[in-house]
Amino acid sequence: MKAVLIEEFGAPEVMQVGEIDKPQPKADEVLIKVVATSINRPDLVQRVGNYPPPAGDSEILGLEVAGTVAEIGKDVTTWKVGDRVMALVGGGGYAEYAVAYGIHLMPIPDNMSFEEAACVNESYITAFLNVFMIGGLQDGQTAIIHGGGGGVNTAAIQLAKALTPNAKLIITANPSKMERVKELGVDLVIDYTETPDFTGVIKEFTGKKGVDLILDHVGAKYLKPNMYSLGYKGKLVIIGIISGIKAELNLALMMVKRQQIIGSVLRSRPVAEKGDIIAEFTRRALPKFADRTIVPIIEKVFPMAEVVAAHKMMEEDQHFGKIVMKIAE
Repeated sequence: MKAVLIEEFGAPEVMQVGEIDKPQPKADEVLIKVVATSINRPDLVQRVGNYPPPAGDSEILGLEVAGTVAEIGKDVTTWKVGDRVMALVGGGGYAEYAVAYGIHLMPIPDNMSFEEAACVNESYITAFLNVFMIGGLQDGQTAIIHGGGGGVNTAAIQLAKALTPNAKLIITANPSKMERVKELGVDLVIDYTETPDFTGVIKEFTGKKGVDLILDHVGAKYLKPNMYSLGYKGKLVIIGIISGIKAELNLALMMVKRQQIIGSVLRSRPVAEKGDIIAEFTRRALPKFADRTIVPIIEKVFPMAEVVAAHKMMEEDQHFGKIVMKIAE
């Protein structure tokens, strides 16, 4: 099969389309003929050598796929050859075929394209896990979502609007993306280049109460303003550390306000645990895609031959929502 291969770690140019053996599904796995995949920021981190796949998973980049079932393992009973499916994978998405555990698949709704389906598993499930299953966002609460233009962040906004329509959403965003964020129906957008310390704005917006939840991929730089922006019993869920890994924490404030700081990652969770997360997403969120309440936001679709350009678009932060890569017609 054709796949995007890397002989050495480095810049986008290290990637090239080549030939490699097609994977074979194990007893509890399914082989998927991939139609589309998407570019996710962890792919860029893995490409430079800083994010190896979990043991046993493919070394090929790509964390989600959409396509049709080509083969099924002997222990898989819930899927059949030809089914339109989307799946979370530990690796291997940038290829014509990929294997996924049977419990990590979801059906693609009839009115959803393969390109749209390729956006769902990594970004939307990550957002759902951290905003709802871990963060516990409820109607009437207030949340901050940092970096409003990326795939996970736009997914979090869409999910929150669909599942908790009365929650108030505060977004920090690059000024070039603020208008598009506003179009998603959020309550407040903060230009993080103009207001790097957003605590005063949050204090005024919430009437000094603070927020109930913060979804953060920035890390060290935002720890202090995050904690001062959290209200009583508020939760800070950290899913990224692009600004660094070390920062000073006011433990007294955290204790008095009974705040929680929770670190979260999806890729390295056990197979069964990811299956449970996907099952809950299928039950609660997938119907919102089926009725088109949520439509994945796609910036651009690249052919596999242009994978270098796709990575450069993400590196240069020139996208809003998802970058999709078409593997087959």
